[in-house]
Amino acid sequence: MTKKIKTPNEMSFLDHLEELRWHLIRSTLAIIIIGGLAFLMKGFIFDTVLFGPMMPDFPTYHVFCDFSKLLGFSESFCNTEPQFTLQSRGMSEQFSAHIWTSIWAGFIIGFPYVLYEMWKFIAPGLHDNERQNARGFISIASLLFFTGVLFGYYVVAPLSINFLGGYSISDTVVREIDLLSYISTVKISVISCGIIFELPIIIFFLTKIGLVTPEILRKYRKIALVVVLIISAVITPPDVVSQVIVAIPVLILYQVSIYISKVVIRRDAKKQKKNVKSS
Repeated sequence: MTKKIKTPNEMSFLDHLEELRWHLIRSTLAIIIIGGLAFLMKGFIFDTVLFGPMMPDFPTYHVFCDFSKLLGFSESFCNTEPQFTLQSRGMSEQFSAHIWTSIWAGFIIGFPYVLYEMWKFIAPGLHDNERQNARGFISIASLLFFTGVLFGYYVVAPLSINFLGGYSISDTVVREIDLLSYISTVKISVISCGIIFELPIIIFFLTKIGLVTPEILRKYRKIALVVVLIISAVITPPDVVSQVIVAIPVLILYQVSIYISKVVIRRDAKKQKKNVKSS
């Protein structure tokens, strides 16, 4: 006998939990497998990727240098020789850094598959028209995430490393940065930007469930501007150029989110009118 496949309406709470468990297991396995491959690519992951932003020939510094000269601001990015050394003081610190960096690499690279598994869990509970409207969700969300990751790696991480690595309260203090502290700075810059760039997707779903409207987003636009500038000031050096570089894309994403919310409201209104006429 073939086992009857239950529809979402026929599934109990425990059935949904079991279904979610398997989606999470498959997502975790994908991250572990990709992370295992990253573990074998130690030289590339660390020497090229992670330690790249602390090198003076990192491409971003050349762009920042030219940009600063063009606007007549400080040319601090034109001299980016490392002003600190990395150190490992724990017996297992390097091995631990290798393991966790590989896992995070597995998550970043495997993000589209994790989204796919989450979508497979959510999609059966949606109506056909809702699934149709959300077509391309995985591709768009993945594109936004990877764009944010690249922005964090090529913009936020170099800004943070250049400023924090060279900051000094006294010549008496020797700049010897712990390996895990350095990796954490790069990781937070990359992951946080990847998540921030998902703002249009988040606004789309919040609008669909009625928690957000274009009017609310416009009303709090000034507050959002202040919040963005504060965040930019926290994660970047205290100069105008760095803060503007970080703030501009986030503000653009906020404006795009307003447009997306407006489109969702307009489509829902048209569907309601169509349903009223048909009834």
